[in-house]
Amino acid sequence: MVELLSVAIGIGLAVSLLFSELFGLAAGGMVVPGYFAVALNRPIDVILTILAALATYLIVYLMSTFIIVYGRRRTVLMILVGYLVRMLFNYIPMELITTVEPLANEMTQFQVIGYIIPGLIAIWFDRQGWIETLCALLTAAVAIRLVLILIFGIELNLL
Repeated sequence: MVELLSVAIGIGLAVSLLFSELFGLAAGGMVVPGYFAVALNRPIDVILTILAALATYLIVYLMSTFIIVYGRRRTVLMILVGYLVRMLFNYIPMELITTVEPLANEMTQFQVIGYIIPGLIAIWFDRQGWIETLCALLTAAVAIRLVLILIFGIELNLL
């Protein structure tokens, strides 16, 4: 059996390249739309990831008012801060969200998608703007999800 995430990332690479060539927009990094496509059935996780990316962007932006941050240093700092923000999100009591989400139960765990994904999204927030990045990312993720449904069919909902 082919692993779903591997296929999603592969399709995501093609879709990201297509978006870049056709529209001149990056979908938050080359692998990010594939991860989002797999997580679209967990909207709270998607929202938490976007919030972590936004927090990452704002922290690095504020840091850049005090220190010189550009080029590779800025890219690495975005990924590092994104990793740390993701780790901090592990300590937020998600029980409050569990009581709000109608499909959640006591076994549901909400979490940020991946460890470097927030940093990758924050890089593109910085480079092309947050509206453009989010629109391209969510559109690409939906397109990838549709292709995954065509490939995997009903099994996609079971994963």
